[in-house]
Amino acid sequence: MRGITRIAVAALAVGALTAGCGGGDKPIGDAASSNPSSSASSGGGGTGQYKKGGTVTIANVGGQTWPCQFNPFNPAVNQVALGFVYEPLTFVNVLKAGATTPMLATGFAWSPKKDSIVFTIRDGVKWSDGQPFSADDVVYTFTRMKEQPALDLYSLWTGAGLTSVTAAGNKVTLKFKAAAEPYFFNFANQVGIVPKHIWSTGEAASKPATWTNTKPIGTGPFTVESCTGNNISYVANGNYWQPGKPYVEKVQYPAYLDNNPANLDLASGKAQWGGQYIPNIDNFYKSKSPENNYWFPPTANVALVPNNDPSRPATSKLEVRQAIAYALDREQISKIGESGYQPAANQTGVVTPTFDKYFDKDALTAAGYDKPNLDKAKQLLQTAGYSESNPLKLNVITVTGYTDWDASLAVVKQQLAKVGIELTVQDLQQQSYNQKLYTGDYDLAYSSLSGGPTPYYELRQLLYSKNTAPIGKQANSNYSRYQNPEVDKLFDQYAAADPDTQVKLIKQISSYMIKDVPLIPTTESVDWYQYNTKDLEGWPTQDDPYAQPAPYNIPDVGQVLTNLYSKSAQK
Repeated sequence: MRGITRIAVAALAVGALTAGCGGGDKPIGDAASSNPSSSASSGGGGTGQYKKGGTVTIANVGGQTWPCQFNPFNPAVNQVALGFVYEPLTFVNVLKAGATTPMLATGFAWSPKKDSIVFTIRDGVKWSDGQPFSADDVVYTFTRMKEQPALDLYSLWTGAGLTSVTAAGNKVTLKFKAAAEPYFFNFANQVGIVPKHIWSTGEAASKPATWTNTKPIGTGPFTVESCTGNNISYVANGNYWQPGKPYVEKVQYPAYLDNNPANLDLASGKAQWGGQYIPNIDNFYKSKSPENNYWFPPTANVALVPNNDPSRPATSKLEVRQAIAYALDREQISKIGESGYQPAANQTGVVTPTFDKYFDKDALTAAGYDKPNLDKAKQLLQTAGYSESNPLKLNVITVTGYTDWDASLAVVKQQLAKVGIELTVQDLQQQSYNQKLYTGDYDLAYSSLSGGPTPYYELRQLLYSKNTAPIGKQANSNYSRYQNPEVDKLFDQYAAADPDTQVKLIKQISSYMIKDVPLIPTTESVDWYQYNTKDLEGWPTQDDPYAQPAPYNIPDVGQVLTNLYSKSAQK
């Protein structure tokens, strides 16, 4: 599933590293929400009441068959659970400057110092098994994250300074050690609330991080009707709290091992919602039907992730990481590997033009990373002890079936060969890839994480030391095992800083991307998004970006599914 290492999911948490062409992009704003409270109504997809009916089929390559697990705390599988079955307190729209939509909370209010927040929990919500939802479920969800750190995908208790979560009637209060507003995107938007009456017993209670949860009970718009290795079938939740929704009655989610069959299903209209790379998309897909559409908003990075742990004698050397960064021609990777649909990235890790005000172009140029420098790369490798008689040999893991990543890595391999690095590409099924990535069993990984309303969110996932773990243990998102106390301090200062200072802090953090080269961005990750309007309407568009549009975005997928409706069902 593209974007699955969104693991944030921090996220695929988001959590799997995934941005744009084909319709243009709008800038993303700066704050998760600067308002003291919110009661916004759900946006996009039409506001009227529609008759129920219709099916949406998703074509999104996972590079594996489905394991039929729906644990919202497991970053390897939560993209088929969050948004579909489980919901957050508040939806935060990355594409609309962090605008908020009430979900399981009808509103929220920050304290003056922004070190505590009170959510008003929605009345009248039921779990899909008919049991009532309450503030106690919210408290239980966050408390389990403290008791079981493997569930705390965003380091809320260990890094964000969360100190307590308590309920009084329909009010839930989260208290923090200091100002915590930037973490709103994570705790309000990316944590799926789970039912206490299910998760407090049996294996869910004893092994919550690994529980398979094959028959999930949630508050979301859909329930899992059936699951096989080849397909997940969701049906509308009869107990759903949004009146009349979802309009679509079924969602089919076939498993694809390769982009090609998924692309054929999208082009033919067999599948209506896509989330992967299609080469020559206008000819192969758009020309096949006037109802075939696409839009690729840029949001994050795709990168080579070197293993920084000292147990890896090559990639833990700064000179080796620098050599790789100098050797790459990112424009060529973009042009050949991604057909130009994903723009070239840069070594600061700041996505442009989306986040231009955070981008320090002068620092990038001064370091020489604005263009390839093969001579510099060769010199650095010699300094690190490598030569023609002692060549550097590295492996890079990637996900089988991601044909664009394969094409990009073929270019990377050729470019590194020019400076004396022999790169072996290992195509792995998603589960094997995830296992190696999470536990640090690799030299280099090709990866993409989710972003957020500012570069802070992606960079914190990638570089914050509290998101990593020792080799052999599962990291939440900092898979490179990068640890720098000075960078941690910069992240810790961000929450209490004013907007201008936050910009300066991001520039300081990105300077360590240049100085330490903890990872090496190659292209800017877009939301791969194809949609068919023959029978289904209500899709997010460039003119109505009410959610990130790719089916692997969580919890955005739930926003899309509750706004889609079948035209034929209205007759």
